[in-house]
Amino acid sequence: MTDSLLLIASPARAWIWMGLYHGAAMFWETLWALVLGFGVSAALQVFVSKERMTRLLGHAGLKEMLLATFFGAASSSCSYAAASIGRSAFQKGAALIPALAFMFASTNLVVELGAVLWLFLGWHFVLAEVIGAFVLIAVMWLMMSMFFPKRLEAEAREHAKIDNDDSHCHSCHDHHEHQPIGKWNQLAGAFWMDWAMLWKELIAGFLIAGFLAELVPPDWWKSLFVETGSPLLRLIENAAVGPIIAILSFVCSVGNIPLANLLWANGISFGGVISFIYADLLVIPLILIYRKYFGGSATVYIVVIFYVSMVAAGVIVDLLFSALNLIPTGLHSASAIEHATFAWNYTTWLDLIAIVLAAGLLVVKRRSDRSA
Repeated sequence: MTDSLLLIASPARAWIWMGLYHGAAMFWETLWALVLGFGVSAALQVFVSKERMTRLLGHAGLKEMLLATFFGAASSSCSYAAASIGRSAFQKGAALIPALAFMFASTNLVVELGAVLWLFLGWHFVLAEVIGAFVLIAVMWLMMSMFFPKRLEAEAREHAKIDNDDSHCHSCHDHHEHQPIGKWNQLAGAFWMDWAMLWKELIAGFLIAGFLAELVPPDWWKSLFVETGSPLLRLIENAAVGPIIAILSFVCSVGNIPLANLLWANGISFGGVISFIYADLLVIPLILIYRKYFGGSATVYIVVIFYVSMVAAGVIVDLLFSALNLIPTGLHSASAIEHATFAWNYTTWLDLIAIVLAAGLLVVKRRSDRSA
């Protein structure tokens, strides 16, 4: 009996070890890109105030939608922070549709997500992510204008005025409130605030991808996605399944990218990857937060419209890139998470430089906190 248990435990230990190893190695290979992305994002946040954003988003016209997209791209990539800031702007007078557009842009057009996406999947996916984000916002704008009842927006605004501070992300306050005067202090504060908000999501994303790469056989992944029959059916089914996997993974923002790489390596379509990445705003904890922010009825409309917009964006981007011959062809490359390793190479040097810069910003932040 003991020998049998040891035989079972040994493969289990090996699986756990390899899952941890692959997740940690992949994090190490992308650390420098994360630091770069968070640094650029923090610099943008220093110059974009939430109060100015709210004043400019009072209507749902083209100008307001473009501004909402810009402000979102210049903010934190944390999905919970995006929801919190979007709700705050809506509460203070911004129209609902631009507030939702801000949330989409905040989670899909930020620098750090593009940097990690490039490392994992290449420039084709970065370009598709950017173009698709604009398509998604346009589809969401159209559907909200056509189907979202005006009375629900008024009800949602009243509901948003209720003080709901028990959000999942307790550090999602605007970076500009109670900020020190110096720009370097502000930048350091914004940089480390983003890390504080996202470190759990990042760890979860890399670990989930590492364990799934070891545990789940390729044939199981392939069974989720239609690969034969009508190309249109495959396109729609893959784009529809992608967000559902994201919803069930509970992982948001940049943490989704390792799993997106794993899905691509195991047969999901180009558009399916894109719709999967967009669905970080539909994880179950966030849906519960929307209910607290906007009310139950409004949340049902918002979630359905979000989902349809994500699927539509994935399908449209897939068709567009297919027509332009921009979709990577041939066999999908092996999952980067399965082949990640620690090695003394240029990535190590970039990571060491990134760690030094991050440590410098931490020193600036702590000095600022002590003098505040």
